[in-house]
Amino acid sequence: MFLNQLKNELNNKQALFIGEETALRSAILIPLVQVNNEWHILFEVRSLTMRKQPGDISFPGGRIDSTDASPMAAAVRETHEELGVDPACIRVLGQMSTYIASPSFVVYPFVATIDHHHIQSFNKQEVEEVFTIPISWLLNYEPYMHTVTVQPMPPMDFPYDKIVNGEKYQWRPRAIEEWFYEYEGYTIWGLTARILKHFVEEIIPV
Repeated sequence: MFLNQLKNELNNKQALFIGEETALRSAILIPLVQVNNEWHILFEVRSLTMRKQPGDISFPGGRIDSTDASPMAAAVRETHEELGVDPACIRVLGQMSTYIASPSFVVYPFVATIDHHHIQSFNKQEVEEVFTIPISWLLNYEPYMHTVTVQPMPPMDFPYDKIVNGEKYQWRPRAIEEWFYEYEGYTIWGLTARILKHFVEEIIPV
């Protein structure tokens, strides 16, 4: 009886990863727009007055609210709030693989087409400007990479007396790959570059 119940629980839909329910969850949209009959990706430059990452380049999106019906609904809502695009003009094509930045931060990326002519006046409190990059250019561009090493730093009250080797425990540093795209004076890096790289290399049909 117990094993049958356990099997049923294991076969029920579970969280994507342990800790997903308590992680900071965000949803983003990769907006595809047509410019002169050619498909482009639209990017935002974050407002220079924002507290976090001012001036960085990003996709529209943000934190998933408790009132959002789904991550996709959050991505559409954020795109509407940031770019002023009518949700009815946003055609979601599908969802990409979830990006797990850390056990406490996860991003759900979606791909959609929008009519950039509907971007009448974007939210200046969040968006400094918008620009587009042709997909054909991205397919022929080689992004470059730099490695950042992150070293764990336990707090002063860490219970070393509970672990083998105590204060001599060898914490392993972690290497993070940071990718960069350079386009007409714009630099795309960080989370946006990592998601863009996956989209260009794994999703776009060649």
